[in-house]
Amino acid sequence: MKSTFLKITLMAFITVGAFSCKNTEKEAEAMTEVAAEATDMATEYTVDTAASQIMWEGAKPTGSHHGTIKLSSGTIHLNEGKAEAGNFVIDMNTINDEDLEGDDKANLEAHLKGTVEGKEGDFFNVKEFPTAKFEMTGIENNMVKGNLTIKDKTNAIEFPATVTMEGDKMMLKSETFEIDRTKWDVNYGSKSIFPSLGDKFINDAIKITVSLVATKA
Repeated sequence: MKSTFLKITLMAFITVGAFSCKNTEKEAEAMTEVAAEATDMATEYTVDTAASQIMWEGAKPTGSHHGTIKLSSGTIHLNEGKAEAGNFVIDMNTINDEDLEGDDKANLEAHLKGTVEGKEGDFFNVKEFPTAKFEMTGIENNMVKGNLTIKDKTNAIEFPATVTMEGDKMMLKSETFEIDRTKWDVNYGSKSIFPSLGDKFINDAIKITVSLVATKA
């Protein structure tokens, strides 16, 4: 009788464990969506990487820093001035701080990039993860939705943006929005990850503003 009871109990644990794993997988899948595909009527525009950039701002109780990141490539597909699909690649080696100078600027950029020996994984670890990627999954009522991949972690994000046209040139400008960096395992100085930090923490939220310029391919 005891042996039968143990077998039944073991089977119950296995079943619950399998169900929990499936639920976890479904939750992970729900965090991202399938990338949008352009229709035959859409026109491809190539992102002008020299004229495009992403502005960022990070903060902590004692102050904040802000700067830019460049893109290495990207395309947007437009149909009658409306974006149907698109993607762009972010060059994480171009992380740039705009509020410091000299050694302070160089030290902060090196820390963010992860080029300081022994601190590679504190922030973005560009040696292992030189690029990040955004794939559009849809746009509705000026709200751009897509999958953002940083450090091989992908999460769905959305942000308000407007698209304007000037001849064969398209400009997409987002409003400033926030992402939670810990969703991409950027955990350095996070109070939600390390509660014992007290007031010596860095905000989980990073403010982002996207500015894209693209021309007809």
